[in-house]
Amino acid sequence: MNHRGLLKPLNKLWSLVLFWIGTWQARADRIGEMVDISLKDQFIRFASMEDPALRFALAGGVILGILCGMMGTFLVVRKLSLVGDTISHAVLPGVAAGFLWNMEKDPLAILIGATLAGLIGMVLVSQLTRHTRLKEDTALGMILAGFFGVGICLMGMIQRLPTGNKSGMDKFLFGQAAALGWEEIQIMALVGLIALSMIYLFYKELLVSSFDPSFARSIRIPVDWIHHGFMLLLAFAIVISLEAVGVVLVSAMLIIPAATAFLLSDRMHWMLLWACMVGVMAGVGGVFFSFLGQKLPTGPFMVLSAAVLFALALFFAPRHGMLARWWLRRSRTLRIQRENALKAVFHIMEKEAFTKEGVTVIALARSKGQTLKATEMTCRELERAGLATLSHEEKALYLTPDGMRRAQTIVRNHRLWERYLTDAANYAPDHVHDDAEEIEHILGEDTVRMLERQLNFVDRDPHGKPIPTIQDIASSGQAQASKGQGMSGYRNPS
Repeated sequence: MNHRGLLKPLNKLWSLVLFWIGTWQARADRIGEMVDISLKDQFIRFASMEDPALRFALAGGVILGILCGMMGTFLVVRKLSLVGDTISHAVLPGVAAGFLWNMEKDPLAILIGATLAGLIGMVLVSQLTRHTRLKEDTALGMILAGFFGVGICLMGMIQRLPTGNKSGMDKFLFGQAAALGWEEIQIMALVGLIALSMIYLFYKELLVSSFDPSFARSIRIPVDWIHHGFMLLLAFAIVISLEAVGVVLVSAMLIIPAATAFLLSDRMHWMLLWACMVGVMAGVGGVFFSFLGQKLPTGPFMVLSAAVLFALALFFAPRHGMLARWWLRRSRTLRIQRENALKAVFHIMEKEAFTKEGVTVIALARSKGQTLKATEMTCRELERAGLATLSHEEKALYLTPDGMRRAQTIVRNHRLWERYLTDAANYAPDHVHDDAEEIEHILGEDTVRMLERQLNFVDRDPHGKPIPTIQDIASSGQAQASKGQGMSGYRNPS
């Protein structure tokens, strides 16, 4: 799936958002200014979208979710998460300066002032990192705290002005989507459309420079210009998100959807789609929960919705979730336990020159140094896996043909690796056992064939014990083992 096919769903979604916005232009009311009605009626009212304030808030949430999802994904893969937090705090002085420019809340003036403040902050970070001994994380922390402190001081000055309390500038700290009006939505849609177009046009360059900047430079991609252009788009995205989410929380909307997508997919195009979907769901969820309550801020509920989605992905993601990883670790542990038990059975049978068809549970327990109860549980696990049959009358374990083949494979891997360490790596014979105990469970067939060729198809390990051959494993069966045919010593060079 190429990037053009990837962005088609986003383009369609964006067109629907713009069409939806264009169908109404009523001035927004505050979501919190509603009469007390039942929760059911509130839900019906939300679904009908009759309130102008709700429509503006939802439009802002959807645009914010798509934009932050896209930009945040590139932030995460480029390992620049702290940069987003720094810019979001550095723009606050610009927001205040934009208001002070003409003493009113002009969205365009605030956009320009905040963007300039964010870019100045990033330039200062670059200069501090380049010309001083400070590391990038230290410079980012200094700029974040310094600019945010200046912004708080300026916001305090604005609140003390005669019109300060009526300006709504305090909403830039924690956000209030209900305060969004038609002018703000138009600017958000325009900036979002520009960002989506830039990512669509320069997707390949962004992708290559994000994962391998050295290779990108070798094929003459202007990595520095791509980085600066991305930072400019990021500054725009952060600025237009401020009134909906706030300075304090906008970095969360950049990082949490992208981090959620990172858990759900290993492919960049799917990560972008997942991040946008999570961002939209978080935006809509924040507006919904804010709508249900009285005077509840929208921004924190957006972040909480995104956090809930991240928690679900953290636990239930199919490959990288905690539940999937726990199951994988458990399956691997059970497999290793089964293979160790099969190896122990093979060793007992080998000591008896394969004259007996099976081994007693007591003999297996002594060989493994386990209690009889623990060994019986291991035997039942082998039986469930179809690798052995357990005779309760004789208290004996008999390997199936599959079990015998698996046992010989593990023994071959162990002894072949021991021989490789002594011959190729010059290990002492008494220093190779522990390493072989670990590696025997993960050696693949191709690696084993390569080791056999490198060791000239040797048939004995460093301790003089025979190494099962490919011929033995291919033709192994319970009947052969019980008749004492054992290992032929033949090794197929193919």
